Amino acid sequence: MKGIKKLSRLACLGSIAVAGTCILEGNPVSAAGQGAQEPVKNSYLPVTDAETFATIHSRMVAAKPGIMKRQMDLLDERYDLSDRPARGVVMDRSKPVQEGVRVKLPSGVTWETLSNEAPEQIRDRGVFPKGFLPLPHANHPEGGMVFPKFEIDEVNKQEARDLTRFDLDFDIPERFLAEFPPAIFLTTRPDLGDVSQGKLITIDNFYDVFSGVLNPKQLEGLRLLLTPFPQQQFNQTVDRRSDKPSRGVACFDCHANGGTNGAFHLVGDIRPQEFRHRIETPVLRGVNIQRLFGSQRALKTVEDFTEFEQRAAYFDGDPVIATKKGVNVLERGSQVHFMSEFQEILDFPPAPKLKWDGKLDSKLATPAELHGEQVFFGKGQCAICHTGPYFTDNLMHDLHAERFYKQHVENGMMMAHDGAIKTFPLRGIKDTPPYLHDGRLLTLDDTVEYFNLVLGTKLTEAEKKDLVAFLRAL
Repeated sequence: MKGIKKLSRLACLGSIAVAGTCILEGNPVSAAGQGAQEPVKNSYLPVTDAETFATIHSRMVAAKPGIMKRQMDLLDERYDLSDRPARGVVMDRSKPVQEGVRVKLPSGVTWETLSNEAPEQIRDRGVFPKGFLPLPHANHPEGGMVFPKFEIDEVNKQEARDLTRFDLDFDIPERFLAEFPPAIFLTTRPDLGDVSQGKLITIDNFYDVFSGVLNPKQLEGLRLLLTPFPQQQFNQTVDRRSDKPSRGVACFDCHANGGTNGAFHLVGDIRPQEFRHRIETPVLRGVNIQRLFGSQRALKTVEDFTEFEQRAAYFDGDPVIATKKGVNVLERGSQVHFMSEFQEILDFPPAPKLKWDGKLDSKLATPAELHGEQVFFGKGQCAICHTGPYFTDNLMHDLHAERFYKQHVENGMMMAHDGAIKTFPLRGIKDTPPYLHDGRLLTLDDTVEYFNLVLGTKLTEAEKKDLVAFLRAL
């Protein structure tokens, strides 16, 4: 009996060492003494060390090429990943913005014909573009934080801290990610412009860059945001995904310079594993005007979110495994307060064509941008959710995109409902690709096509093109 249970647990650990849900099979006997027992569902992660680190490492390194090929094949099937920068359109500094619809259409289908079909017709014919489906994690059964190579290289260079995972690589090509390192704008010192000095701010350089610019509380908050703490994949136990025991991960390893580097993870608030959503790192710019935090968790303050990240998100929402791996419990009255105060002075980038109310200045805007603004506030229905000068209603909305496709599994992820998603601000949106909560939309053109189909707005090609021009001006 004990041997059967032990083997069952080992089998689970061997297939999904860090998964949101592990199904353990018990002794195969029914109440009548015959037949197989139903698998026991389990929300908790395995805590015991059933394998040596060398065994885990060897198995996962061997599996990595096949896992990454499967993910890159999925991306190639869904998207045109070629380098097509928009002429004369750059991010905060000089990185070109990619243009064009990159989501591939099924054979024999056009965007126009698709927009004229009812959701149930699209679902029954199986012609919902695959690039509009939820985007799986690079290894969905495993999950966890994955960082782009440029972030890994710079942190390693400055801190000798390695964020490389031996089992996975980053999947989305760098051309579709935000500029690195991101610019930093402060609500307290708009006169300074970008205060980052073109550097990735780390524990090694933050004091030299910000002493004399921040007050002592903000400076201490920034220090804590740059301090690594143990996390699910990066810790000192054998159940880690770094070659060597790791000091952990800092908040700004994902939210680089208070912006984003595109690092992705799985949300911790859903079980079983295949239903968990990939989440792409959102920017922290403008958190002072936001009242909801987390794409779906609906936390009400940035203080709540700061605590949540350390206690739960870092460990897949499992406080038991967090205890094993070294959870860092922050003190609310000072540490959380200081961290939040710094986050709340991170500003949106300048938008010289916008007036104080978020509307375009007709003297500065192009005809295409002005027409796009009309589409945004009118036929496009964008302003129903994206209201006011910062283009957010601080609410959550469920678009029920699952109307367009049948539930099925791709690369270990259930293509199911997205649920209610936070309305993110649109200020500075051209600087922070990819889009939607999981990064499934690589360009603003993709984003316009997605909402045109899901909302049924039937925009013309000219209207879609000009709407993109308006979004780039925000």
